Amino acid sequence: MATELAGLIRADLSQLNNDANRLAIAPAAASFAELGAPTGGAGAFSFTQAMQSAIAGVDAQDQAASARVTAVETGKSDDLVGAMLASQEASLSFSMLMQVRNKVMGAVDELLKLPI
Repeated sequence: MATELAGLIRADLSQLNNDANRLAIAPAAASFAELGAPTGGAGAFSFTQAMQSAIAGVDAQDQAASARVTAVETGKSDDLVGAMLASQEASLSFSMLMQVRNKVMGAVDELLKLPI
């Protein structure tokens, strides 16, 4: 289930990247450069990198929680409370990531509806 969800998130991220590339217009980039806004380079913010690191963090939390639950189920650990807390934390992180994804997709849809 986690791999299916990760695949869906990767597909959505790919769609966001494609939409962002379609919206990247050369004159707009020139006007940003005139205003002194960062257009690339080491100091620029990368939305793609931020989303990838967020997805990786949520995935790592999910895998750690799964490992703790498996350890309790197999009898290697008796920390049931810790396993349940890790599971809930991973669930909340995933829910938060999905909320961010939904907000970003909504914003991209609104941008695509704007007249040029």
